Amino acid sequence: MTGFVVKPEPAQVPGLEHLHTGKVRELYRDPQGRLVMVASDRMSAYDWVLPTEIPDKGRVLTQLSLWWFDQLADLVPNHVISTELPEGAPADWAGRTLVCKQLDMVPVEAVARGYLTGSGLKEYDVSRTVCGLALPEGLVNGSELPAPIFTPATKAEVGEHDENVSYEEVARQVGADVAAELRQTTLAVYGRAREVARDRGIILADTKFEFGYEGDTLILADEVLTPDSSRFWPADEWQPGRAQPSFDKQFVRDWLTSPASGWDYRGEAPPPELPAEVVEGTRAKYVEAYERLTRTRWT
Repeated sequence: MTGFVVKPEPAQVPGLEHLHTGKVRELYRDPQGRLVMVASDRMSAYDWVLPTEIPDKGRVLTQLSLWWFDQLADLVPNHVISTELPEGAPADWAGRTLVCKQLDMVPVEAVARGYLTGSGLKEYDVSRTVCGLALPEGLVNGSELPAPIFTPATKAEVGEHDENVSYEEVARQVGADVAAELRQTTLAVYGRAREVARDRGIILADTKFEFGYEGDTLILADEVLTPDSSRFWPADEWQPGRAQPSFDKQFVRDWLTSPASGWDYRGEAPPPELPAEVVEGTRAKYVEAYERLTRTRWT
């Protein structure tokens, strides 16, 4: 059993139809048929939505996504229409709400990897491949890959786990033309973002995107290049052969798998509350990622 420890009750706003409660976001539709995405402070890890929230997390994700959408606008259009709060929305939606186009979503997590870690490392250690792509011998945790690779995954519901799939499987599911455009755009966006991050002293190890279509146009959707969807490592501390320091949710994962938590992430019991120092440390890492990347002080 995984999913929500306690499933939240979404705010009811006159004129907005609540569509979905996700791991982090609440999704509504307004009278014009536009989607309204509200990023909460919820934190997910190991297919659970944790019982403890991280203050300001939803605002960081939203504001950093908006910054990245601007950096990428010449490469791919995005789904944002407005950041204006819908009439009657709660005050705490400010800074965490996007009014977006409704798209025909591609049912694939578009993952780009430039470094070997996480599920990619686990597969490599067994078969010297990632998503079926052959990689050279001698790579270790944190190794830079010879070139960035597209390693798609299935999109899972809350409480279920994304599964890596081959490019051929994606082409079978969505068609060869869509798969090719998805791969090309994913690698182009990752390449741009990796250079921007590197200029700011951060390694973008890997990231995942979501795309949808508006007619025949591929549109970048959801969040983009945040600590929830990416692995950010400080470049001056990068050292292949070990786990890397990071500006992302790895800080929480490490505590959950430590003896201090007393929790078995492979079992069926729900995760415990996060202690104050882990909450504060996680918030600090998300804010530092925002400040380093945007070169703007978080307020």
